[in-house]
Amino acid sequence: MDPVDMGSDLERVLLTEEQLGARLDEMAAQIDADYVGKELLVVGVLKGAVMVMADLVRRLHSSVQMDWMAVSSYGSGTKSSGVVRILKDLDADLTGRHVLIVEDIIDSGLTLSWLLANLRSRGPETVEIATMLRKPDAAKVAVDVKYVGFEIPNEFVVGYGLDFDEKYRNLPFVGTLAPHVYGA
Repeated sequence: MDPVDMGSDLERVLLTEEQLGARLDEMAAQIDADYVGKELLVVGVLKGAVMVMADLVRRLHSSVQMDWMAVSSYGSGTKSSGVVRILKDLDADLTGRHVLIVEDIIDSGLTLSWLLANLRSRGPETVEIATMLRKPDAAKVAVDVKYVGFEIPNEFVVGYGLDFDEKYRNLPFVGTLAPHVYGA
């Protein structure tokens, strides 16, 4: 899909496919430099991180192992409480491993903070985080993120793995929806 395919549902494009790709090139180069001589396990957080993870690992110049987790956080309505439930756990043992968590977006940080503590309790040598997007104004807890693609305003965004009602994940760009789409 491109912006034209969305018609009046798209309010604006925040980050183009080209901007996302260029930043992923830079992030991959830094990850390659940081993990020279180390075996890296890249952990994607489903569903949103699928696009970021696929594009990121294909840009790396070393072989990596990949695994996936699915977690659900629930609270009142659309707001996360930070109470997390694992829907799909890792297949890999983390003991002594170098782990890189890949996220699509970090907003409140509540779920990621829980996930980070959970994975660190499994005995890895290191655990770091890479995210394509971060909303600093939405943060409720401080989470140390080593690789950040872009910091964005505290707006609801879709595309590049991010959805509204399970739609728009396949957009190759990040954009905002027109208010009529979500009833605002």
